[in-house]
Amino acid sequence: MNRTARALGAGFATLVALFLLAPVLVTIASSLTTTSYVSFPPQGLTLRWYVELLHRPEFLSSFALSLGVAAAAAVVSTLLGLGAGLAMHRYPFPGRSVLDNLFSSAFAVPTIVLGIGLLQWFAQLGLAASPVALLLAHLMLTVPYTVRLVLAGLAGLDRSAERAAAGLGASPPKVFWHVTLPALRGSLIAGAFFALITSFDDLTVALFVVTTDMQTLPVRIFNYLQYNYDPTVTAVGTLMVLFAAVAVVVIERVVGVARLFGSEAQR
Repeated sequence: MNRTARALGAGFATLVALFLLAPVLVTIASSLTTTSYVSFPPQGLTLRWYVELLHRPEFLSSFALSLGVAAAAAVVSTLLGLGAGLAMHRYPFPGRSVLDNLFSSAFAVPTIVLGIGLLQWFAQLGLAASPVALLLAHLMLTVPYTVRLVLAGLAGLDRSAERAAAGLGASPPKVFWHVTLPALRGSLIAGAFFALITSFDDLTVALFVVTTDMQTLPVRIFNYLQYNYDPTVTAVGTLMVLFAAVAVVVIERVVGVARLFGSEAQR
């Protein structure tokens, strides 16, 4: 009975995994077709559409914009998340619980509502349709991730090493730099990568803060699909999936996804 139950469980898990991966696999296969339109199964195999991307300056410029904004969002989000996480975890101050709930509720706000609100706010500030506005909009999405990951790292941090360093005469800045920061390295790296992926893949919020001359890669794909349906878009989609997959693998190798969310601590 136990062997049968395990086999049924493994079969069911495999079916669920295939169901979740099916859209990605179809996209990858469609990007290799030799036809001038998206087809599945692919009619032959070719890398023509990936080479075609190198001759499309609009996609290359959008990729550069998305990557630049995502990298900036990752760096700024990590710094803000570290400061906010340390302040919320270690220092009692009025409104700390409100901030904690605010960072948690950010995940529940529909991104389209956030995009509309940011559009009106940026228009009043005179920041609409600029890279700065795009970066600020993405920080609204990414900072909550880094804050939660820093808080998770601090929750499992043994402060005895900090006390020992302080007892041996180390100043607070040295304790932070040589003890606290290395202990939070995994959470900070994971937060940076989550911020990078979230910013790079964002479409809904970016739609409200870009222009025809300044479009991120997801927005460029969205607009392209309104008038074209060739394998170029599936090639771009495949590269975006590959980018996200590499980031997730790096997170797993560096810190471990299970340890980030406390799974190992509960065993």
